[in-house]
Amino acid sequence: MSNESTAATHPEIGWTDPTYRPLPGRLGNLTPTQEQALEQLRRELQDEGSFVPERMDDATLLRFLRARGFDVAKAKAMILGYEQWRKDFGVDDIMQNFDFKEKAEIAKYYPQYYHRIDKDGRPIYIERFGILDTKALYATTTQERLLKRLVYKHEKFITERLPACSRAVGHPVETSCTILDLHNATMSQFYRVKDYMKDAISIMQDRYPETMGKCYIINAPWGFSAVWTIIKPWLDEVTISKIDILGSGWEGKLLTQIPVENLPKQFGGTCQCSGGCSLSDVGPWNTSPPS
Repeated sequence: MSNESTAATHPEIGWTDPTYRPLPGRLGNLTPTQEQALEQLRRELQDEGSFVPERMDDATLLRFLRARGFDVAKAKAMILGYEQWRKDFGVDDIMQNFDFKEKAEIAKYYPQYYHRIDKDGRPIYIERFGILDTKALYATTTQERLLKRLVYKHEKFITERLPACSRAVGHPVETSCTILDLHNATMSQFYRVKDYMKDAISIMQDRYPETMGKCYIINAPWGFSAVWTIIKPWLDEVTISKIDILGSGWEGKLLTQIPVENLPKQFGGTCQCSGGCSLSDVGPWNTSPPS
């Protein structure tokens, strides 16, 4: 089956960028075997009464299939595990009722935010781990609320940010571009939030697979190899392959992926959002960003 015939069977693709070429394993670039796996997974979920139309479009099913090497049984177990986890974790209630009132305060102690898009149209996600103040963080919020905020943000990432980016660039956008800044980070900071990080990584890998496109770790301090030795076993091989740990000259590497006007000034770009980039939430998903 050719790429053209595969795309023709999925009118929901609808991209307008004539230069876009989907990566292997995505809609519009499936082998016959992958197309059959997609159809089988969809059919089995439907036959078992487990199919949830609003969460199981073809692009989503393909994310789970790619995460499990297009093994239908493993992908189905993974997506059913996600659905059970949604019930156990109370995701629907979080999306309807969760109010992270401490957002602005937490931004002072552990900035985590989306900011504009990279050259592939992906939302840029930034964490400044190096300025983490764990004492102030846990005086303001709890690990449970941080995990709820993580889930809330990622559900919005799936349902709002990615569709907005796709419309803006004219082709499907399914992943993020992450910058993890470790400037001034210490081993003690890591150990104080180790449990949160382990839970957060598990949620991202097991419940929202194939949503990280690239991750740049910058300003890694002396001794980071010891931390990496602990973290690495929590990650699957596909995730590890997307992580780029940068030494000197990282500014130039970021600018090969991110337009200079979209990158905050502190990371070598020219963007200086009014009120600070960490609270601006500027991007295609925000129709009325701060001036």
